[in-house]
Parts: sequence; structure tokens; C-alpha cells
Amino acid sequence: MKRSSWSPEEYDVMFKNWHMKSRTEYNEMFLGNLDRSIKILEVGCNVGNQLMLLQKMGFNNLYGVEINEYAVEEAKKRTNDICIMQGSVYNLPYENNEFDLVFTSGVLIHISPKNIFQAMKEIYRCSNKYIWGYENYVENGYEEMRKDYLWKTDFAKLYHNIDENSKIIKKEIFIWTGYNNSFFSFFLLEK
Repeated sequence: MKRSSWSPEEYDVMFKNWHMKSRTEYNEMFLGNLDRSIKILEVGCNVGNQLMLLQKMGFNNLYGVEINEYAVEEAKKRTNDICIMQGSVYNLPYENNEFDLVFTSGVLIHISPKNIFQAMKEIYRCSNKYIWGYENYVENGYEEMRKDYLWKTDFAKLYHNIDENSKIIKKEIFIWTGYNNSFFSFFLLEK
């Protein structure tokens, strides 16, 4: 199955059309103050657009994991000096606390409520400091957006439930005009 083949610039334009700001602007809002040498992992990196945008911001220790073989090969062709590998969110091929920041962008919404904690615990396991996310949002409960395919909830709250000592550093709720005026959230947690 082919995945989106936007360039990072097209990705920014699409994001701005849907969310009033480009992905680069959101990246700056949430990560702008972080040291550019931190080790970052994107879980579900698709063809690498978000990693390339982070690289343009000056982050230089970037990794991506993606389950789809075609997307992994495309990401490897499109990126420079970014380590991309095939793997599953349920069994990430990394050590405990290996990354300073682990993040997802529209990945958790595809995991059913019965499996979400297994996936989130793996992400949490690999991070030694920050977890960052961009996911569809609903304040209370868990809502199915498409039968057996898309769900939304307060994912920052779910991470906090994994470890009540974690802190939500920043959380912003925005309207998503590209999908029936749904809401989505960006969140940054510290372990």
C-alpha cells in the first residue's frame, strides 16, 4: 500500500490548511526550546516528512520506526542521516530509556482501545524524558471515529495514567478543519 508522498513543504501547507498553522510552527511551539542534539524517535514515521522537518529545525539525532515496508523504503530514499527501520509499536526494537523524546503523529488513533496501553507502554519504555504526541482528541471517554479503524480520546491523559508522576508540560487542543471539524491535541509530557 502506498503512503502519502508529500514533500515536507507540501506537508507544511496541508497542515496549515487543516490546522491554521504549519507543522513547522507547531514543532516550534512544542520543541523550540529543546537542545538540538537530543535523541528523538518517531513511532510510525511513514515516509519521513516529520523527521525531515525536525532536521530542518536543527535536530540531528533522529530515528524513525514504521511498520509498513513500502513506507520504510520510501523514508530511507527521502531522508539523509536519519536512521529508519521497520518495526511495530507493540515491540519497539530499542532499549529502555534509549531516547530523550519519543513521539507519534496520528498513530495512536489507529490502535484499538483494547491494545492502546500495550502500545503506549512501549513508547513510554523507550523514552528517558519526553513523550510528544499529535492525535485526535475528545475530552472524556473513547470515541470511535470509523468502525474498527479510528478512535479518539485524551491520549495525554492516558499516558499520565501509565505513570502518575509524569507531568504534562504543554497541551493544546485545536480544531481540525480537514476532518469534519474534529478536535486534535498536541501534548508534551515529561517523565
